Amino acid sequence: MKILGILRHAKSSWEDLDVRDFDRVLNQRGHKGARLMGQHMQGHGLRYERVIASTAARVRETLADINAVTTLLPPVEWDERLYLASPGTIMDVLREAQGSPKSILVSGHNPGLQELVLELAQDEGDDPTLDAIANKFPTAAYAVLELEIDDWSELAPGCGRLVHFARPRDLDASLGPELMD
Repeated sequence: MKILGILRHAKSSWEDLDVRDFDRVLNQRGHKGARLMGQHMQGHGLRYERVIASTAARVRETLADINAVTTLLPPVEWDERLYLASPGTIMDVLREAQGSPKSILVSGHNPGLQELVLELAQDEGDDPTLDAIANKFPTAAYAVLELEIDDWSELAPGCGRLVHFARPRDLDASLGPELMD
């Protein structure tokens, strides 16, 4: 069995519309959500052997904020293929994992991460957590899957079971959806 953590970057800033998407940084709410998710991950206690992440600025800042409050993550392996990657590309990157680590955290962007969770998780009917993920995998969302594989090269749709899901708003209601007037 392998463990796969999936972490979406925290809320990014749209303040400067002249900044390339790749270079967008986190806004204040994003920094708060990332640190809160890092504390949650610390409390959850799962140690990852590898972290593979998109090279985008908002992912880099998310992981820096998480690393500021947790001791569970090894150095990040940056992979430019994960920038706005499809689930297929993310799975290809994971299948290349050398040394057969027991656990990997992958961090990047939607819709690829959301679709990856839904593709890997076995849906055995009415699962409210999978339904919530199908509805939205918000910024700084964190999911953990147990994968029924012995080697990452075996990663395939339906090989996993969702065992944990957390959103910033689950940890602090002020980080929930912004209401429009």
